[in-house]
Amino acid sequence: MQSFFGLASYYRNYITDFTHITISIYKLCSKYVVFEINKERRDAYERIKHEPTCAPVHMLPEFELPFKLYIDAACSQGLGASLNQIQILDGEPRQGVICYIPRKLKDSDSGYGESQAECLCLVWALEKLN
Repeated sequence: MQSFFGLASYYRNYITDFTHITISIYKLCSKYVVFEINKERRDAYERIKHEPTCAPVHMLPEFELPFKLYIDAACSQGLGASLNQIQILDGEPRQGVICYIPRKLKDSDSGYGESQAECLCLVWALEKLN
């Protein structure tokens, strides 16, 4: 299971909601948990395998154009952000993903309310992308 997470972590910047998807199977890495595959874990595994090959297609950044940052803080699971950009492709404006950045919540973050978690997510994303 740890080998799978090593491989999946390489693609974490290209998978939407990576932390939210993997939380159920991440728990299997603990030595105190019985290794049991259920439907939720199987679906998460299949989604991780499928996500890097499907839309939205990632774009290379064009630094002269503005960026859009979308954040999401799931209070019980983790933080996530998406760096997007609108580029002209085939003569039409199209918004695409530059990268996703996920992070599991730390124990010290667990006491935050919704507003504080969103602020934490924004600060963390800006620092990570700087």
